[in-house]
Amino acid sequence: MSISESEEKNDRMQRLTAVRPRLVSFARLQLRDPAQAEDAVQEALAAAIEKDDTFSGRSGYETWVFGILKYKILDALRAQRRNGRWQPLENELDEEAIDRLFQQNGRWQEDARPSSWGDPEAAFLNERFWQVFDTCMIALPDNIARVFSLRELMGLSTEDICKETGIKENNCWVILHRARLRLRACIERGWLSEEK
Repeated sequence: MSISESEEKNDRMQRLTAVRPRLVSFARLQLRDPAQAEDAVQEALAAAIEKDDTFSGRSGYETWVFGILKYKILDALRAQRRNGRWQPLENELDEEAIDRLFQQNGRWQEDARPSSWGDPEAAFLNERFWQVFDTCMIALPDNIARVFSLRELMGLSTEDICKETGIKENNCWVILHRARLRLRACIERGWLSEEK
């Protein structure tokens, strides 16, 4: 191993150490179990170290490591499902609560109408926004947060989410809709109220 290869490997190890807290936070959000999250992160880091020489550089190193973690999380979710810890939300679909947000013509009720989000790109770059978003995600019921995370944070298709969770496609869409409504309301309370 040349000096430059050794320095590059050392640099990657330092980057793994630096990204570890974000990996743990992401895994906890997905798995809702600190011990399982820690295990998934450890497995992802071990795989990244073991497969370090296969990193091609087509994406950023941290993106590559998050990709590894994504698959470790999916493995953990499958294990949760096999062990009966995943409960589909068939009985939790309160469509009446959603319907109350809208008028007969399909428009928002006055008091349910979304607030102005100002400049969404500026909010996206704001650290406080992401703190509020994380808090709102944690406040979601576990199964709703999990389905939303699988779709929006991990990029799984609806079909794949249904396979992983054992829910029907229409149920998945309702859960995603409910998650977005709850997140919107929470973010409006915790973030947009601060901005005014």
